[in-house]
Amino acid sequence: MEKWVVSAKRGDFYAISQKFGVDPVIARLIRNRDQITDEEIEQYLYGTMEKLHSWKQMKGMEDALKMIEQKIREKKKIRIIGDYDIDGVCSTYILLTGLRKAGANADIDIPDRMKDGYGISRELIDRAREAKIDTIITCDNGISAIEQIAYAKRLGMTVIVTDHHEIPYEEQQDGTIRTILPDADVIVNPKQPGCPYPFKGICGAMVAYKLICGLFERAGFSSHAHEELIEFAAIATVGDVMDLADENRILVKEGLRRITNTSNKGLKALILVNNLEGKPISAYHIGFVLGPCINASGRLSTAKRALELLMAEDEKKAAELAVDLKALNESRKEMTAKGVEEAVQMIETSHMDSDRVLVIYLPKCHESLAGIIAGRIRERYAKPVFVLTKGEEGVKGSGRSIEAYHMFKELVKCKALLSKFGGHPMAAGLSLPEENVDAFRKLLNDNCALTEEEMAEKVRIDVPMPISYVNMPLIRQLNLLEPFGKGNTKPLFAQKNIKITGCRVFGKNRNVVKMKLYDENGFEADGVWFGDGDAFVEQIREKERWSVAYYPSINAYNGRESIEIIVQNYI
Repeated sequence: MEKWVVSAKRGDFYAISQKFGVDPVIARLIRNRDQITDEEIEQYLYGTMEKLHSWKQMKGMEDALKMIEQKIREKKKIRIIGDYDIDGVCSTYILLTGLRKAGANADIDIPDRMKDGYGISRELIDRAREAKIDTIITCDNGISAIEQIAYAKRLGMTVIVTDHHEIPYEEQQDGTIRTILPDADVIVNPKQPGCPYPFKGICGAMVAYKLICGLFERAGFSSHAHEELIEFAAIATVGDVMDLADENRILVKEGLRRITNTSNKGLKALILVNNLEGKPISAYHIGFVLGPCINASGRLSTAKRALELLMAEDEKKAAELAVDLKALNESRKEMTAKGVEEAVQMIETSHMDSDRVLVIYLPKCHESLAGIIAGRIRERYAKPVFVLTKGEEGVKGSGRSIEAYHMFKELVKCKALLSKFGGHPMAAGLSLPEENVDAFRKLLNDNCALTEEEMAEKVRIDVPMPISYVNMPLIRQLNLLEPFGKGNTKPLFAQKNIKITGCRVFGKNRNVVKMKLYDENGFEADGVWFGDGDAFVEQIREKERWSVAYYPSINAYNGRESIEIIVQNYI
């Protein structure tokens, strides 16, 4: 059941409008995104890379850089151990490119999702020892690898952890929290206790980018030396679903601008095979077109193929790898659709539909797809979801959450049933013995304190605004608020008593509906709906007038531009 909520944050919208030369509606949208002071609004609208926080503010960074510089001078062998998702691949690329540019004898290893599991493992450490590696640098992992890093230290290796994940902790009997950190030589993670870094919401690739910025600055490199890495930190920020707030927003805006004209042969080839050449690349394209191709490598093959694409120097090789990754992603889509169908059937033919936290065990599902399927099921049922699959050593799974449910904290309460877990408030990964699956489902639901109010799917309306107010200048000003994504959602407007007529269904999958919208005063606008077209048309016949939540856009066709109202929700 949807609950429509109007954002009603107060502010002097006329004053903001006058001061920054924007429509009062834009001023209201800015305030809804918690930009209050003139300085915050200025940075939100026009912030530049100079406004990024300094690497010097991150705890452990100076020590890590000194250690790396010493290893470079001594020509020690350094191995970067990343992760198999988009953030891990981009983090690894940034560190490898930056370290080699600084003269390091560096190589990489990335765990195989099926054989090694998440993050640094004993097997990866043993491979490093066989290769006579002196120093391991983790990226996008390592903060929860307590036993593995202790093992590497016993073997005499230097270990530097760069990560952004939540710090493992234990709740003591007196209610206090005891954090548990690995015994690495240095830890660089903005979430670690005592780190003064002012913005904690950065991804692993941003931590890696900051490290390379520091390395280049201390080495006396040009102030532009790190710029080729910006686009990869931006791709990871969007792909790992970080909030597009504070410095993330600035970096992603700059990164997207650069990606359109990237000099990276692999990225250029990926853009080409996805028919995006010459088009502006948006956060949407990273999240739903290019990013999934990079992720597909780590899901169905090895993430080293995605890294090989980004490192490619030969255009022909880059083109082959890009075609390969796109094909993998197409396979991933088909497998995901089957998994979602099986999960829905399981929920709707069992008692599970009454659970507040869904735990779905799909033994035959490819374990790399668990997170995507969990995300789709969460969207459908508006509940926290864990999808579990059968691995070689027990059960593995991924979870996707809703705003009111802190997934990582809830897993901490179930740790006695789990072999391994980690993650964020909104997403998590875990493994557990098969015999614990039912107990895990029961304990999660017994512990769950979500109310009906918290579980109602919320549609947040920015501004109740008549469609007659929409014009071309306003739509163009909306571009100032981009990039849109988590933490900076696309604005949503709404109007009551809209008549919807002239519906026509288009598309190979009949998933586009063109229509006419009329308000109470007879104002007419073109409208479009993306989704199940036949179901939409059938439902629209139920009554004459609807409340419509929408986003206005410009439709360009044959050199002519017209306003189009994209219907997002209707009740």
